Amino acid sequence: MTATPADQFHVYDTTLRDGAQQEGLNLTVADKLAIARHIDGLGVGFIEGGWPGSNPKDTEFFRRAREELQLQHAQLAAFGATRRAGVPAADDPLVAALRDSGAGVVTLVAKSHDRHVALALRTTLEENLAMVRDTVAHLTAEGQRVFLDAEHFFDGYRDNRDYALEVLRTAFEAGAEVAALCDTNGGMLPGWVSEVVHDVVATTGVRVGIHCHNDTGCAVANTLAAVDAGASHVQGTLNGYGERTGNADLVSVVANLELKLDRRVLPSGLLREATRVAHAVAEVTNVPPASRQPYVGTSAFAHKAGLHASAIKVDPDLYQHMDPEGVGNDMRLLVSDMAGRASIELKGRELGFELDGELVSRVTARVKDLESRGWTFEAADASFELLLVEEVEGARPSYVDVESWRVITETLPGAEAVSEATVKLRAGGARIVLTAEGNGPVNALDGALRQAISQLYPEIVKFELIDYKVRILDQGHGTDAITRVLIETSDGEGSWVTVGVGANVIEASWMALIDGLTFGLRRHDA
Repeated sequence: MTATPADQFHVYDTTLRDGAQQEGLNLTVADKLAIARHIDGLGVGFIEGGWPGSNPKDTEFFRRAREELQLQHAQLAAFGATRRAGVPAADDPLVAALRDSGAGVVTLVAKSHDRHVALALRTTLEENLAMVRDTVAHLTAEGQRVFLDAEHFFDGYRDNRDYALEVLRTAFEAGAEVAALCDTNGGMLPGWVSEVVHDVVATTGVRVGIHCHNDTGCAVANTLAAVDAGASHVQGTLNGYGERTGNADLVSVVANLELKLDRRVLPSGLLREATRVAHAVAEVTNVPPASRQPYVGTSAFAHKAGLHASAIKVDPDLYQHMDPEGVGNDMRLLVSDMAGRASIELKGRELGFELDGELVSRVTARVKDLESRGWTFEAADASFELLLVEEVEGARPSYVDVESWRVITETLPGAEAVSEATVKLRAGGARIVLTAEGNGPVNALDGALRQAISQLYPEIVKFELIDYKVRILDQGHGTDAITRVLIETSDGEGSWVTVGVGANVIEASWMALIDGLTFGLRRHDA
């Protein structure tokens, strides 16, 4: 079967099915619908929604998808298995679930490794071929497009090449459009994949796809090797989700194809949505985005060393392999004890400050001194911006004048500990003393501070602490160690991170809280 010009290359996403098998990742039907909408915004050709009939959640997803999903670019694919041994395809209830799913595409998983046929299916090699042939023919006759996932193909090819190839031919002759070769155990390397795909294309004439797992750390490289050898259908997941070490990261695959190999595989301009989509999906899955993820990670275009920053000041391309805007990301300059004058100058410019020579030297020296004592500004841009304001304007922004604060934590037998915080401060010309309770000392301090000034600064109602990290800096000192606290605050439109350092974790938290409040109020021109 020959692909039409618009169908010459398939980008096939399996986040909702194979990606959802990742340890600790649990998606509701609403989650899956939301993720499908995000992935559609990237412009992929196919979104595999799950296995209807195998579990109530996936069956419900396809039912709701018919009514609620208005996909602009992708076609929804249903995943399932070939008919059972000895049962006609038309009578198999799982095949019926695929037929009735409403999906225009069905991806059938089939055994292509002879040992799996004997040991897992417990049937003959001939019956397995019949199961493939009958199921593909039945579904295509019902008007659905059929793709084949040849499970354990590469291992099966090594053990019994002739049989593995025969499974592909059988599916193709019965009407399957694509035979995706699955490195199910993830043990392949790029050279091996290339040799096998070359042989399959030359020997069978089948349209070849590729589905790689990342157990050798080569899933993306293996996918690209398969494309170079003739595959025209790639499968992967957003953010590389998947069981064990995950699947091929689909964003890395398509970005490499488009930006490095000059192959247009997504609708024009949609690759610029990659960072937004990857991070949006991470929010739905509640799996924190990997900062070092290629192309879309927050550190993908982050520069820390002073030498790099000096070169970037002349030409950003000197230390970047591409313009980050191509995938919707941004270049970031990190301020740290490794930073030189160029890093500080460029970071200041990024934040809206034009720093002259003396000021750059003063800020650089101060950053290096603070970081030697435990502060970190590479992850706390908001605290660094407040430092810049202080150096440029001669004073740190201040919305409250704190006299003192105190926290008491009380535990009664059989009851949960309760923390009580009291803050004494001056704001708006008045002295304010306020006490609040919380489920921990930091929560109590945050509550007391908010209540004390909420009437004076109503903007803080929008502020919400969304992340809190503690790190012990000199572990050899035990409970007497220096502690660093990072707090991320959101106003519903964006977020900012502040840092505090102290021998007392509560003191460090208070510093970060005050910085977070100060930055937020300055951001809102309070």
